[in-house]
Amino acid sequence: MTPSSTPLYTLPLHAIAHGRAGDKGNVSNISVISYLPDAYGFLEEQLTQERVFSCFSHLNVQQVKRYCLPNLHAMNFVISGVLDGGVNASRSLDRHGKTLSMLMLGRIWLDIPAHYVPKDSPYLNPEHPHYPAISSMLAMR
Repeated sequence: MTPSSTPLYTLPLHAIAHGRAGDKGNVSNISVISYLPDAYGFLEEQLTQERVFSCFSHLNVQQVKRYCLPNLHAMNFVISGVLDGGVNASRSLDRHGKTLSMLMLGRIWLDIPAHYVPKDSPYLNPEHPHYPAISSMLAMR
């Protein structure tokens, strides 16, 4: 199958990657790791500093810096000003890095070539127990 004829799925980022996060002061640190090594280059193209900044713009983020880690098939985003003064200073409920990583993985949607979606993904399997919820979520998009 040639790249131009590869089917595309419009799916959230977490369909092809998972995240790890931390926070210190007013800075969140979110790592995005591709499930499949081959998907890393696609993620590197799609997941720009600007796109991540836009994802968190409603939280008055000050800056996003991306660090690429190709040997780990991962990227690390350092997001300044996103924690409303820091976890202890924030009046927001549960404004931690881990919460923000799930926000990022669910809010950023991509047109993903089919071969980057893991074969056992619930997004591809109508027999998966979570597929009805997933298909209704996709229909709302």
